[in-house]
Amino acid sequence: MNKSATCSACVFFDEHSRNAAAPSDGLCRYNPPVSQPNETSHGLWPVVTQADWCGHFTADRSA
Repeated sequence: MNKSATCSACVFFDEHSRNAAAPSDGLCRYNPPVSQPNETSHGLWPVVTQADWCGHFTADRSA
């Protein structure tokens, strides 16, 4: 795997540490939030680490 194709370099990675489990975590904004079993609960964005990767990687476009 190309090390530059990690979540931290992806345009869909959101460094939203307030909602993440650890300081190096963020939110994946590629897919919509995952719905919760309770109808009054908000959907949750997947939490990923900066070193994670997936097949949807898109390089940051804000050069």
